[in-house]
Amino acid sequence: MKKQSWRTAALFAAVLTLLGLGSVWFDRKAKVEAATAQAPRFEVDPFWPKPLPNHWVIGAVIGVGVDSQDNVWIIHRAGSLEEKEQYATMNPKAAECCAAAPPVLAFNQAGEVIAHWGGPGTGYSWPASNHGIDVDHKGNVWIGGNGRTAKGAKLSHDESQMAAAGAVHDSAVLKFTQSGKFLMQIGKPFMSKGSNDTANLRLPAKTIVDPKTNELYVADGYGNRRVIVFDADTGKYKRHWGAYGSKPDDTPLPPYKPGEPFPKQFRTPVHGVALANDGLLYVCDRTNDRIQVFKTDGTFVKETWVARDTLGDGSTFDVALSRDPQQKFLYVADGSNMKVHVLDRQSLEILTTFGGGGRQPGQFYAVHSIATDSKGNIYTTETYRGQRVQRFLFRGLAPVAKKDQGPPWPARR
Repeated sequence: MKKQSWRTAALFAAVLTLLGLGSVWFDRKAKVEAATAQAPRFEVDPFWPKPLPNHWVIGAVIGVGVDSQDNVWIIHRAGSLEEKEQYATMNPKAAECCAAAPPVLAFNQAGEVIAHWGGPGTGYSWPASNHGIDVDHKGNVWIGGNGRTAKGAKLSHDESQMAAAGAVHDSAVLKFTQSGKFLMQIGKPFMSKGSNDTANLRLPAKTIVDPKTNELYVADGYGNRRVIVFDADTGKYKRHWGAYGSKPDDTPLPPYKPGEPFPKQFRTPVHGVALANDGLLYVCDRTNDRIQVFKTDGTFVKETWVARDTLGDGSTFDVALSRDPQQKFLYVADGSNMKVHVLDRQSLEILTTFGGGGRQPGQFYAVHSIATDSKGNIYTTETYRGQRVQRFLFRGLAPVAKKDQGPPWPARR
């Protein structure tokens, strides 16, 4: 009897010890997880969008936007397609495939094309080189452009040199309905007089409309060095500013060199712009590898650098906001390093990245534009020979396990 009691007591003591150790382990694990930064987690959707109809193919995809119904709008450059990608349009027809899709395409959440239009028309000057697309709170579609001549021209690899002297064709932004009906043009071709011209633009890269004030913000852009604001209904000029909220200066700058003092002006292109619900405006100073933050009146707030040793095309191509109520995160498309950076919006610290160079789903070649839908999913486009749009499904928050996640391939279920 005493032997059995001893065994019972020993077993009970062992259980208590294990429970105690387990409690310590779980307590430590909880503390570690609490101290570890949380970040959104994504998986690429390799089956979105669906194949295009009519043997259509898309060229360099140079803009993406999401409307209030979570339809995804892109704009691409048919002129970037090779001759063999357009055999079906030759006379005589050279093969069954393929043909350039219309410049503007819209997809529903199932990945089906629900709208397509675009190109030259009566009453407006279609861009020589499409650049950027946005759908505002009223459902209007805005388009910019960065073409220097009426027929378009190949862009310089070193885009810090885009602001060379001379008149440019794409000195305007265009406003359309979702069916492609022309509504308004701000600016006229070959009329830009520089970064302090309030009537014309100069190679504008991207637009965003503030639903609270109905003001149009333009990242202007490849030729100018500013953000400029107009009334989105009338096109009336409101205000503009350069880096640090100062008056923009078009004095040419030397190519960017890491480690040197940063200039007090934007380099070209001023490439992306995003507006948070709290009124903070995020502006991509692309070839300076930085993002500057402003109030909507142009007051400078703060700045950060992303992969600041990046040369050539720069690192801050475009920026989008997470869709949680506080918009806690910024997503930065880095076309040179072929990845998306996830930043804490308050501290502007990089929490993690995903992507990497390549052609497979979840990889990038020159990721150019980025947008989010109401569910928190991310949409990206790729320029140059990337020529596609991808969707990354939001899978909730998780502790940051890796600073560089690589391609976010779907987990096995």
